[in-house]
Amino acid sequence: RLKELSSLPAAQSEQRKLQRDRLASEFSTALNNFQAMQRKAAEKEKESVARARANSRLLQPVRDFSPVLLQDETVGVTAQDLEELKEREGAIMQLEADIVDVNQIFKDLGTMIHEQGDIIDSIEANVETAETSVQQANRELRAASRHQSASRKKICLLLLVLAVAALVLGIVIWLSTRK
Repeated sequence: RLKELSSLPAAQSEQRKLQRDRLASEFSTALNNFQAMQRKAAEKEKESVARARANSRLLQPVRDFSPVLLQDETVGVTAQDLEELKEREGAIMQLEADIVDVNQIFKDLGTMIHEQGDIIDSIEANVETAETSVQQANRELRAASRHQSASRKKICLLLLVLAVAALVLGIVIWLSTRK
C-alpha cells in the first residue's frame, strides 16, 4: 500500500501524506507485533527443550536403580528422547537463525520505507513549490495581458487623436493657402 500510495499523482498531497504516515505507523506496529510473537515462540520452544532435558536427566537416576529389563526400556526411551531433543534443538537453532534473518529483512524494509518517505517528502515539496510558482506565473500573465490590452487601447486612442489633429491642421493649412 505504501508503494501504491507513493506512485500516485501529486494531487491532494496533504491527504496522501497523512494516509502514508498512518500506513507507515500501522506497518511499524505490525512489524513490532510480529517480532514480539517470534520472540515468544522462540522462548517457548527453548523452555520446552529445557523441560525435556530436565526430564531426561531425571530418568537417569531411576534407570540406575531399576531392574535390568526396566533399565533397558528406560535407556531405549531415553535414547529416543535424546534423539528427539537433538532434533528439536536443531529446529530451535534453525528457527532462531530464521528469526534473526526475518528481523534483519524487516529492519532493512523499515529503513527503505523511511528513505522512500524522505524522497516522497522531497518530491512533494518540489511539486508544491512548482504549483505555487505556476499559480504566481498565471497571475503575472493575467496582469501582463491586462496591461498590454490597456496599452493597446491607449496607443489606438493616441493615434486617433493624432490623426484628428493632423486632419484639422491639414484643413487649416489648406484653407489658409486657399485664400
